Amino acid sequence: MTKQSEDMSENKNILTDSHGRDHTYLRISLIERCNLRCTYCMPEEGVKLSPKSSLMTYEEIYDIAKTFVEHGVTKIRLTGGEPLIRKDIPVILEKLAALPVELSITSNAVIIDKFIDVLKANGVKKINVSIDSLDAAKFKHITRRHEFEKVYNNILLLVKEGFEVKVNAVLIKGFNDNEIIDFINFTKDLPISVRFIEFMPFDGNKWDMGKMVSYAEVMQYVNASFSEENIERLQDAPNDTSKNYKIKGYKGSFAIISSVTNPFCDSCNRLRLTANGQLKNCLFSSTESDLLSTLRAGKSIEPVIKKAVQAKLKMRGGMDTLNKLQQPLLYSKNRSMITIGG
Repeated sequence: MTKQSEDMSENKNILTDSHGRDHTYLRISLIERCNLRCTYCMPEEGVKLSPKSSLMTYEEIYDIAKTFVEHGVTKIRLTGGEPLIRKDIPVILEKLAALPVELSITSNAVIIDKFIDVLKANGVKKINVSIDSLDAAKFKHITRRHEFEKVYNNILLLVKEGFEVKVNAVLIKGFNDNEIIDFINFTKDLPISVRFIEFMPFDGNKWDMGKMVSYAEVMQYVNASFSEENIERLQDAPNDTSKNYKIKGYKGSFAIISSVTNPFCDSCNRLRLTANGQLKNCLFSSTESDLLSTLRAGKSIEPVIKKAVQAKLKMRGGMDTLNKLQQPLLYSKNRSMITIGG
């Protein structure tokens, strides 16, 4: 066997990168628009949206997703913006539900009550809901919208309807870090998982290390409020992004996603597809690969996927130290979070 054929054999799966990581999880952003305006996600001045003609149609979403599934993707999560404001979301769900994958969705839950039947009909069982405060005034401050009651009640509705619900809260020091225990107590009578996410740097979100609440700081709050024997460390799932815990006797659990202070890059199995058909091999990567133009030109997207996956850096898009992460020249080259997809 020649060296070239050996290399081809070793890299046969186009979703295996140069560090040996197999990518089985695809996050697809359906839309760049949202019905909330969260400060850590969208710059105050807004973002320049892609023209409608450059967004993926439902047929193109299906065709691209099908290629990924053929090469080993077993899980697809739909994100946005807010994916449920896309008018053809029922068709997208129906098309993707025909693929042999676990299909899930991330939503702000403002209008999710209107989609309960559609989600169930297409086998969606897992729903992540973003809510960063359990205080109505704070919720309005961070989202710039009066939708707290609707979101809170829809979380309760999703649980009642039998969905597996994860509640995502981005922690920002001096804003909602005093609600950590309130969020954990939210799991006392509800079988939900609350996940605290370290504030991450993206273009336009005014990030700095001083605003971030670290994994260690979250656990300081937990240890000060609950006795050691009542704090259970749970078994993390393979490729899990979070460190999982629960309080003994509580129906639900909580977790910390520590992308900044304790990254999980070694076991990363995720790829991201933006609403305008760009493949991002890492959330923090400033480079993208154009799948949509290739598809529309009638060419195979497989070589583009393979090249993008092979180019994936070992950690956080090359920002492999906290010092690099604090350099705006590096992270401001990335998109704002709303145009990446949550």
